[in-house]
Amino acid sequence: MTSPASENLLYTALAAAVSFLVLLRAVLSLKSLHFLLPRLWRWVEDHTHAYQSFTIPSHFEDSPENPLYRKAAAYVSALPAAEDSSHTSIFSLRPNEFSAHLLPNQVVLDTFLGARLSWTYNSGGLTSPANLVLRLRRQDRHRVLRPYLCHVESAAEEIELRRKDLRIYTNADVVAGNKRWRSAPMSHPATFGTLAIDPELKDRVRADLELFLKGRAYYTRLGRVWKRSYLLHGPPGTGKSSFVAAMARFLCYDIYDIDLSRASCSSTDLRSILLDTSPRSVILIQDFDRYLAGGCAGEGSISGVLCFMDGVFSCCAEERVMVFTTSGEKESGLDPAVRRPGRVDMQIRFPLCDFTAFKTMASSYLGVRGHKLYAQVEEGFQSGGRLSHAEVGEIMMGSRGSPSRALKNVISALQRSSSSATISQDKIECGALTVEVGKESRRDYFRKLYGYIWMPSWGKKERRRFSTPV
Repeated sequence: MTSPASENLLYTALAAAVSFLVLLRAVLSLKSLHFLLPRLWRWVEDHTHAYQSFTIPSHFEDSPENPLYRKAAAYVSALPAAEDSSHTSIFSLRPNEFSAHLLPNQVVLDTFLGARLSWTYNSGGLTSPANLVLRLRRQDRHRVLRPYLCHVESAAEEIELRRKDLRIYTNADVVAGNKRWRSAPMSHPATFGTLAIDPELKDRVRADLELFLKGRAYYTRLGRVWKRSYLLHGPPGTGKSSFVAAMARFLCYDIYDIDLSRASCSSTDLRSILLDTSPRSVILIQDFDRYLAGGCAGEGSISGVLCFMDGVFSCCAEERVMVFTTSGEKESGLDPAVRRPGRVDMQIRFPLCDFTAFKTMASSYLGVRGHKLYAQVEEGFQSGGRLSHAEVGEIMMGSRGSPSRALKNVISALQRSSSSATISQDKIECGALTVEVGKESRRDYFRKLYGYIWMPSWGKKERRRFSTPV
């Protein structure tokens, strides 16, 4: 038999052990308590405040889909609280992009203007359609409801815009029975992060596009058409096309690549082209300078193009970004009327690749941020080597397995380019000499040009005669 003292000691040890386990459990479950206490507080509030519910059905009787339901479902699925629910269904929109899917009776919380709202999804049945129930305090209804629904629609439009598959359209020769546009998926992967251009320029363009996206009310207040125009000028291969693709991907806009050579310069045909494009799109006109110089001569034709850029019917380009590219390093070849503010909002020059752009490309293509050959590459650029971004990128891709070999190939290409530039300069100087001696006879010119060449077969007298200075 155990003594009473031993039993008391045993009970005390058991009580201490139980107390320790309870305390340990409480410490370890602080996150659970942090999760349960807000729920308890919401339960108390729900039973002490008057609430009002609004049902948003997916369909009405014998009617198509309710647009508000579609937008509200997209908005609620994108809320962070949708993933924080105790049970959430996840589906994939495209590779590496996921979204929550509402389950029956799932409740998702949201806040707006200091008011707390909740969404509940009901799957419906055989006789009733699926619906979403919006619940908020009755005292907040007049202050919050309409602004909140406008916010839901605006946010849902942006979500749908980000999720849509971009396409690129090109205009074809219009034949009876055929459509004007042909399209294909826009699979160009360029983004502002991958462009090898001046970082300050990228930030400035990105900020400009963000202001444009949010500027509907601002443009309306000013009485101006909600559009933006860019002029990109630079040699081929300097990244203008990739820049346009990055703009379209940033805006989530489709691209309309308009070939003006397939359209007349008349205002009627150009107006028809704009009317056939859709809002939220990038209108791209490439090699604009060549078109104006070759295929669109004449005062009447120029006026049609100017109206296409900015005129009364330019309101057809509402919510669009217009991009014109030229193949010259300078925009001075364009008519000043084409480049004036209002027709072109921002002009961007794309020079040939320099050492700064080269380092950015080397980091992207080769994974190299510094190399012992960088000094020779920089010297190649400084000595007159001229390569486009496309040429540098092709060299790096061809030797991407060996960064050293790729850099050596770039150095060789820069040296060849520099030598070619020197030869071209010599030809220019020689051409100037030809102009100066043009009045002389051809025989005397070649005698003076080759007079410095010593030939053993000539005698001393002939060498003296042909060595007359120029």
